[in-house]
Amino acid sequence: MSKGPVLIDLEDRPAPEVAEAAPVPDLAIEAPSGQAMQVAARLAARKPSRLARLFWALVGMFLGAAVSVAAWDFATGLVARFPVLGWAVMAVGGAALLVALLIVLKELAGLARLRRVDGLKARVEAAARAHDMGQARGIVDELLRFYRGREDLAWARDDLAKRREEVLDADALVALAEQSLMTPLDTAAQREVEAAARQVAAVTALVPLALADVVAALTANVRMIRRIAEIYGGRSGTLGSWRLFRAVMTHLVATGAVAAGDDLIGTMAGGGAMAKLSRRFGEGIVNGALTARVGVAAMEVCRPLPFGAGQKPSVAGLVKRALTGLFSKGG
Repeated sequence: MSKGPVLIDLEDRPAPEVAEAAPVPDLAIEAPSGQAMQVAARLAARKPSRLARLFWALVGMFLGAAVSVAAWDFATGLVARFPVLGWAVMAVGGAALLVALLIVLKELAGLARLRRVDGLKARVEAAARAHDMGQARGIVDELLRFYRGREDLAWARDDLAKRREEVLDADALVALAEQSLMTPLDTAAQREVEAAARQVAAVTALVPLALADVVAALTANVRMIRRIAEIYGGRSGTLGSWRLFRAVMTHLVATGAVAAGDDLIGTMAGGGAMAKLSRRFGEGIVNGALTARVGVAAMEVCRPLPFGAGQKPSVAGLVKRALTGLFSKGG
């Protein structure tokens, strides 16, 4: 058995051509797509069927009736055996019902407030199309009444009340109202968007659990939309916040705005920096960017005045401010 090298004579075989070699497989890592935010958007935008709504309504009615009868039997039985303790329990139950009624009234008031904002925005758009000075002055009067209880807008209200008589054009008057009243509110709303984008990005990048990023995205976005509504005067409750969240997500899904594109990734970090980041960090950045996009859409929905020319915030700018220092570009 030979221990030396084995030589194979290739004189009778043609030499291999470099051009005929198989191409090197592309081992590039798939670009981050913001999976958590896309799943959260689809979950929020999905409309339940009529049968599902009917089923859960009947289940709610049945459980409510069962709990009410059981509570009543418990309280009356306790009154029969221990009168003092029974009446105390009845008083606690009555107080709980009163609190529940107040919560329902608060939710209804929040929904009415949101409808008022929607109506005000529709009238502003109608006044802008008509270029009518009377309608514009009525809009300004309604805005001043709408924000009359806001101490943070006291200076803005006084400034608008002083300067409104100097403006003789309907469009210019609406623009003045937007500049005076909306500028400080836009700044506060953008801070909320940046905070939510930062939170979603950090959780996605640092928490390796399967559904943690989806839960974090849903929670952060609902809270962000609720805060934005409160900043603009919506005062939405739990039902109002979910209604706003569904409306915003439905709009974004319908327009395809929750799909992360190469242009969005490029504005966030640049191709070289993104190539150096791990996929998990890349997902965090894209989810943060999509959260900022949801925040801008929420500002459009909750704002009593539509954005004027050049007033709409840039998603790329919000993301850059939110994620500055959160991830190292050299990692």
